[in-house]
Amino acid sequence: MRKRALISVSDKTGICEFAKEIEKLGYEIISTGGTKKILEENGVKTIGISDITGFPECLDGRVKTLHPCVHAGLLAMRSNKEHMKQLEELNINTIDMVVVNLYPFKQTISKPNVDFSEAVENIDIGGPTMLRSAAKNYQDVIVLVDPTDYAEVLSQLKENDKVEINTRMKLMYKVYRHTAVYDTLISNYLSEKLDLGFTDQITFAYEKAQDLRYGENPHQNAVFYKECFDYPGSLPIAKQLHGKELSYNNINDTNGALDLLREFQDEIAVVAVKHANPCGVGVGKSVHEAYIKAYTADEVSVFGGIIATNGVIDAETAEEIAKIFIEIVIAKDFTSEALEILTKKKNIRLLQLPSINTPLKKNTYDMKKVVGGLLVQDIDNELLNENDLKVVTQKQPSEKEMKDLILAWKIVKHAKSNAIALAKDGQSAGVGVGQCNRIWSTKQAISYGGELAKGAVLASDAFFPFDDCVEEAHKAGITAIIQPGGSIRDEDSIKKCDEYGISMIFTSMRHFKH
Repeated sequence: MRKRALISVSDKTGICEFAKEIEKLGYEIISTGGTKKILEENGVKTIGISDITGFPECLDGRVKTLHPCVHAGLLAMRSNKEHMKQLEELNINTIDMVVVNLYPFKQTISKPNVDFSEAVENIDIGGPTMLRSAAKNYQDVIVLVDPTDYAEVLSQLKENDKVEINTRMKLMYKVYRHTAVYDTLISNYLSEKLDLGFTDQITFAYEKAQDLRYGENPHQNAVFYKECFDYPGSLPIAKQLHGKELSYNNINDTNGALDLLREFQDEIAVVAVKHANPCGVGVGKSVHEAYIKAYTADEVSVFGGIIATNGVIDAETAEEIAKIFIEIVIAKDFTSEALEILTKKKNIRLLQLPSINTPLKKNTYDMKKVVGGLLVQDIDNELLNENDLKVVTQKQPSEKEMKDLILAWKIVKHAKSNAIALAKDGQSAGVGVGQCNRIWSTKQAISYGGELAKGAVLASDAFFPFDDCVEEAHKAGITAIIQPGGSIRDEDSIKKCDEYGISMIFTSMRHFKH
C-alpha cells in the first residue's frame, strides 16, 4: 500500500510547502474543499475525498469524511494481522498522516452580533472525528494540528523515514488538547447564550500569553495564560510601550489596580496599588490633580507600586511620576511628551490600554484554585444599591461627606479583608487591610492617614461587631461612617455614633475580599 496523507486545514499557514515536501517523500495526498483547491493551484496533485469513499459529499459538505474508508484507514493497527486482513478484504487503503485543523468557530463567534445559526454551522464534526481517530492510532498515523510542527516532522521523515515515538505522542497530546479547547469554546458559548450559570460540570480554555521568569517567589515556576477572546479593559490586551516584561506579582498587582479603577466610570481617577491593595486614590478635574491626591495620600507605600488612571498621562503628570520609583504605569494613553519623560527611566513599565474603563460584562467569573478543587463565583460587579442606603444615626451626612463616603466605599471594596478605608476631599486618607480583626484595620488606616484622617469619613467592608471602631474613629476626628450593617450589636455602634455626633449609613451590602 502506498503512503497516504489526508490534508484539510482551516489555517493554511505553510500547508502548500509542507504538502510539496511530503509529496516528494512518496505520499499520495487526499484533500477536500478549499484546501484541495489551493494545493492544486500550487502544483500539488491531490485525490478527492469522494474518490476514496466512493460516495459524494452531501448535505452542503456536512458529510465528507465520515466514512469507513476514511476511519478504517486511520484506525487499523498495522501490527494487527486481522486488522490488515480486513482492510484488504474491504479494499481500503491505510491513511498514514492526517493534517487537519478545525472550522474557525472562535473567529466566527468573535464577530460582533454573529448570528446563532452561523455559529452552529461553524461547529466542525468531521475534523475532530478524524483527529481523534488518528491520534488514538498514534503509533501508525502521524497527526498534525499545529503548523509549527511541520518542520520537525519533515526533518525526521527525511533523516530516518519515520517519526520518533516521543514526537508521535506529543502530536497525539496536541490533538486532544486542540479538540478539548474547541469543545470548551462551543460549550461555553452555548452556556452563555442559554444563561445557564453554574452547571454541574464546567470547563475553561486559556491560551499562553507569556512565560514568566518565576512566580510569587524565585523558586516557583509560572506562566501567564489569557482568555481565548480579547476582553476589553483587561490587562492581557494592554500594549506595553516601555520596560522589561511583567512579572507574576506585577500582573497580579496591576489587575488589582484595574479592578478598583473600574469603579470610576464618570470621574478622572488615579489609583496607586501595592501588593494588590490600594494605597492611594485620587479623583480630580485632571489626571495631574488626581495623581497628586493619590500620591500624597501615602507617599511611603506608593514607592515601588502601580499607578493606574482612566485618563491620559501628560507631561506635567509624567514629571511628578518620574520623581520616584514606580514599577508600572497603566493608562488610557500617554502624550508623546509624557513618553519622552518616562522612557528615560529604564526600570519603569508603561502600559497603554485604551479600553481601560470598560465595565465588566455579565457572566464574568472570579476563580480561586484550592488543592483538589476550584472556587468559582460571579465577579463582585456591584457597589451598592442606592435604594438600600439607610442613615441610622441622628446626624445626617452632608453632601460633601456623602461624596467622600462613596469614594471610601469604592476603595474599601477592593482592599483585602478585614478592610477599612478613609477618604476626604476626593482623596484616600488612609487604608487598613488584611488584619485579623476590624479594630486593627481601623487603627492601621488612621495611623497611615495621619493628619489626613482628621475630618475624613470611614468605610468598612463588613459590619462592626463592637463599638470600638467608632470609638477610634471619634478620637481621629472621623465625621461619618459607611458600613454594611447586620451585626446583632449594630445598636451599640449607632448609639456611640449619636454620642459623638458621627453620621452612619448602612448599605446592606458586604464586600469581603480575601
